[in-house]
Order: sequence, then C-alpha cells, then structure tokens
Amino acid sequence: MKKITILLFFIVQLSFGNSIFWSKTGHRVIGDVAQEHLSRKAKREINKLLDGQSLASISNFGDEIKADKRYKEFSAWHYVNFPTDKKYTDVKPSKYGDIIIGIEKCITIVKDVKKTKEDRAFYLKLLVHLVGDLHQPMHVGRLEDKGGNDFQVQWFNKGTNLHRVWDSHLIEDNGLSYTELSQSLPKLNKEERKNIQKGTIYDWVEESQDIANEIYSSVKVGDKLWYGYSYKWWGTVENQLQVGGLRLAKVLNDMF
Repeated sequence: MKKITILLFFIVQLSFGNSIFWSKTGHRVIGDVAQEHLSRKAKREINKLLDGQSLASISNFGDEIKADKRYKEFSAWHYVNFPTDKKYTDVKPSKYGDIIIGIEKCITIVKDVKKTKEDRAFYLKLLVHLVGDLHQPMHVGRLEDKGGNDFQVQWFNKGTNLHRVWDSHLIEDNGLSYTELSQSLPKLNKEERKNIQKGTIYDWVEESQDIANEIYSSVKVGDKLWYGYSYKWWGTVENQLQVGGLRLAKVLNDMF
C-alpha cells in the first residue's frame, strides 16, 4: 500500500510538475498583503464565506484542486497566452477560457447573493488564486512556448524552464517564509497604493505581458542562471507580489 501511495504521488508530480503557480509562498504573500488592505465590510463578508480562514490560508486552493478531475474545466483559467504585439482585447478568447474570463466569472458568482454559500466560497478561493496568477508575468507569456514552459534553461546547473524559474525557484530559493517576505516588502503611503490599484484587469494583463516580454529578452534558451539572475529580478518579484496583493484587495473591496 505504501509503495502504491508513493507511486501515485510521483505520477501527480510528473503530471503537474510545470504547473506550480507563483509557488505556495508567493500566493500566500499576495493573500497576506490583500488581507491587510481590506475594507471593514469586505473583511466581514469574506470572513463569513470562508468561515474565518485568512486569504493567505486559501490562496493556493486553485492549484490544490488540479489533482481532482472534476475541476479540469478550470485548468485554462490560470493563464493567457497571446502575441507580444497584440492586446488581450485584440485576440479571440480561447474556447477553454483564460485567466481574464476566469476572474470575471468568479467575481460574478461571488457577488450573486442568490448563489449558495458553498458556491460563493469556492469561487472566492479561486478568485484569490487567479488574481495572484495574473501578476506572475509568465502567466501572460508566449503561446509558442506555453508561457515559458517549453523554454529550457539551467538553474544552478539543474535543468528547468523559464516558467518554473518564475513560479518557484526565485521565491522558494530565497528561503523566506510568506510572513517574512510579506513584512519585508516596501512600505507604501496611501497615494502610492491608490496608484497601484488604478485600472482594470485588462490593464493589468497588458502590464504583466510587458514584464514577460522583458523577461524573454533577457535570457536565451539553454542559459545558465545563477545568483546574478536572482539579484537582477528580485525587485520585480517583490513588486509583483505587492502589486498583486493590493489589487486583489481592490477587487474584493469593490465586490463587497
């Protein structure tokens, strides 16, 4: 029985190995930042729906349900890939959906008080995760390499891909817990926070694509990435985590 369990674990790891979004730590940071900037009403309503769970504690829900075939329809909601010279609104949406369609669907259901508490809570958890994914630049990467999943590089002499570098390696190899990372982010004043929260998810997806384009231009297939790469991009990682959290708070405050 133990051998079967271990075998199943590795099958799951192989099946979903390229689908670790922003890492568990990254998503929890975004949830933690958002939690600190919720309005009183939003906190109250979210507390009811989540039975007291924090946004950080449920922030990885979108990844956790991937191993369950019942939720296969949500797989395409974690990303969107479109040409670098196009805007999201210029491209025909995928029939399977994408991260923008997913976020809009979640917002609609969570706001509908006629829906069951169970449904609203499910889509709230998914929404928290998807807004986090939206701010991981490689989730708005190129279609031809599946958002960097087929872009092979070396990370400290170990084979990986550009998507995984941004999803996992940069954050996890830093070694900070999500609370340590959250507390180490720059302190912003009210005006700075409001500027970050301006715009819509359509503006934010274009912004993520711009960053993704910079990431692509900074590396070549097969490159060996070391401390220098982490040093160069760590400020962007921190920024996207903080921006993602503040914008998640804005989305949630507007909903409630």
